Amino acid sequence: MKELLKTIYERTQKSYDYQTYEDLYYMSKEAMKTDISLGVKYLKLLSTECEKFILSPSLSTEEVRKLYNLHKRVCLAAAPYDFDLYLLYVEWNREPEKKFYPPRRKVLKQVVDALQDLADDRLDLLAVSLPPGTGKTTLAIFYLTWLAGKIPNDPILTGSHSNSFVRGVYDECLRIFDRNGDYLWHDVFPEVSVTNTNAKDCRIDLDQRQRFETLEFTSIGTGNAGLYRAATLLYCDDLVSGIEVALSKERLDKLWETYATDLRQRKIGDHCKELHIATRWSVHDVIGRLEDKYSNSDRAKFIVIPALNEKDESNFNYAYGVGFSTKVYHEQRNMMDEVSWRALYMNEPIERDGILYQQEELRRYFELPDGEPDSVIAVCDTKDRGADYCCMPIAYQYGQNYFIEDILCDNSKPEMVDARLVEILMKHKVKLARFESNSAGGRVAQAVQADLKKKGSITHITTKFTTANKDTKIIVNSPFCKEHFLFKDESVYPNRDYKKAIDMLCSYTMMGKNKHDDVPDAFAQLAEFVQSLQGEKVEVFKRPW
Repeated sequence: MKELLKTIYERTQKSYDYQTYEDLYYMSKEAMKTDISLGVKYLKLLSTECEKFILSPSLSTEEVRKLYNLHKRVCLAAAPYDFDLYLLYVEWNREPEKKFYPPRRKVLKQVVDALQDLADDRLDLLAVSLPPGTGKTTLAIFYLTWLAGKIPNDPILTGSHSNSFVRGVYDECLRIFDRNGDYLWHDVFPEVSVTNTNAKDCRIDLDQRQRFETLEFTSIGTGNAGLYRAATLLYCDDLVSGIEVALSKERLDKLWETYATDLRQRKIGDHCKELHIATRWSVHDVIGRLEDKYSNSDRAKFIVIPALNEKDESNFNYAYGVGFSTKVYHEQRNMMDEVSWRALYMNEPIERDGILYQQEELRRYFELPDGEPDSVIAVCDTKDRGADYCCMPIAYQYGQNYFIEDILCDNSKPEMVDARLVEILMKHKVKLARFESNSAGGRVAQAVQADLKKKGSITHITTKFTTANKDTKIIVNSPFCKEHFLFKDESVYPNRDYKKAIDMLCSYTMMGKNKHDDVPDAFAQLAEFVQSLQGEKVEVFKRPW
């Protein structure tokens, strides 16, 4: 069967033929009788082919109609087992502009795939951090209805910060289950039906009546002992109720304790999964603490999609106007303080009380002073392969002040970063640069110096191995940085690297864990480099005798 399916699928790749598509559909359904995963695999491949040719101008209206109906049958056949195709099918009869998933699919597909892994026992824990209003909770509601149809006689528990929230989720699940409503849930699970509802306690039972209902909803901290259980899934959505809780470490500590001793204790059995979905508020929120504990586990996944991408453009510009444009996000950013924006919309929460560099305390400038600088120097905090950033600030010295005219801040592949280092050093005619020689730094310095020499650059590179504790070095050098370094005004940032670097500098906290400390480390190195040069300064003075 496996080889036959492969052969038929390969025929679909050569040219469009409706009969071949239909043959693959029937053979996939036949395969599912003995091997569900094999049949679903080829139904998914066939779905992709249908989507591709439905929009083809080479097909007649009648051919498009036939292919459209075949695609619907494909999605229905796979829907009980594949969350992506379930989402497509249950909304099939809705008007395009009213559908939730299709306009958002391009962005949310990575979340859908992770939810599939959670259901297929490839993950035990999934945390999803998205900006407000991007569809994360609605996606989770569809997930609840899919799991409920698949496993109706094991309880699923949803917890959140308020009764009004869980009541809204309860009502929306009932809308999806409604036989006379907009959704085709009963086509996917024809043998399952709602057997009992409890609006007061927000409970929905499917299939057989049981002590613990299929879907149970509660607000955190309301006393759940003996009342709720989670066997299939524990779903936590926005446990932090608002900024008042987020700003209080004591209240976040209490929230974590409540989650650990209340919601999490409702899990039964060895196979209950956890799903956390939230707009991030603080490094000390529940997702932040779970990430500290499980970030290195291959059974846990933490998905973060920020409001704006690397090009400062919206990640959520959905079709039919249901998302957010770049303009809207830029306006929102301008109305908020930097820390709140980074936490709520970029999902990069930082500890407010421990921020080392505040945006408003940085010295700023628009243009360099008149005349030639005393010197142009740079330091480079290098990176190896991985998520770390290479950071190189370029400093123009005028007396005791150092104007940060440019900054390279890049976590691309090492070979790409090396080329950019050469380019920026030559552009600013840097005379002296110091490279950190830890890890890959020595290699980078050697490669960059060799390339500069070939191109006739005047830059001379030295290296230094750093032994000091990084956090200590950053903190003790911050007063010098604040006093002697000037940064470009936000209105005249030369590039995205500069903005990214300043954001990282002003996100460094002395309390808690820092996801990226490469930029503040680079400026600490620059401060040490500057002071070492000042220590070697020769001063001419009149002989005292």
